[in-house]
Amino acid sequence: MVLYDQDEVWQLVDRRVIHRGHVVTMIEDDIASPSGEQLKREMIAHPGSVAILALDDEGRIAVVHQYRHPIEMRLVELPAGLLDVADEPPLAAAQRELAEEAGLAAGDWRVLVDFATSPGITNEAGRIYLARELTDVPRPGGFETHGEEVDMGLTWLPLDDVASGIRAGRLHNLSLVLGVQSLCLAMRDGAVDALRPGDAPWPLHERVRALA
Repeated sequence: MVLYDQDEVWQLVDRRVIHRGHVVTMIEDDIASPSGEQLKREMIAHPGSVAILALDDEGRIAVVHQYRHPIEMRLVELPAGLLDVADEPPLAAAQRELAEEAGLAAGDWRVLVDFATSPGITNEAGRIYLARELTDVPRPGGFETHGEEVDMGLTWLPLDDVASGIRAGRLHNLSLVLGVQSLCLAMRDGAVDALRPGDAPWPLHERVRALA
């Protein structure tokens, strides 16, 4: 049994850009399967994202509450952001987002999990970090909140309470769910300190960038 995802490229026959937006681009591809079947697939091109599970010495995590228009809900989320700054390494982006959204810096950074958000429709790759040894820092100079960020606030919640909320179906943000469950598994297995370092290679993101 193969226990890893494998690279595979089907022939691209034609590509049409349907819409180029501020964050994402809508694409329609004509591709050919290995059997020769002609397929039409719609895709959302996305720059990728990072999220940060900041864990303090009391077993609490830092969360924000952000309005999400596509589902018209305010979600409990981890501090997070897009990889939309040219040549900014993912770890540096995560450190910047943690400072901007939570006013925090961390002395210890680990990779909790890498994931493909919804690979049937988008090429978005996400990485969730575990940040520990936290200290308060001022927001970076020039940073201003706007839109949904203006009133998202910052709250510290016990990790166990968040895990219970996920199991009960009350919390839905993908990064929060994956991050908390990955941390709980690592804690159960005594493997938190064996997590990959924050600057570990990210092959999925590099592959998506190369294909784009």
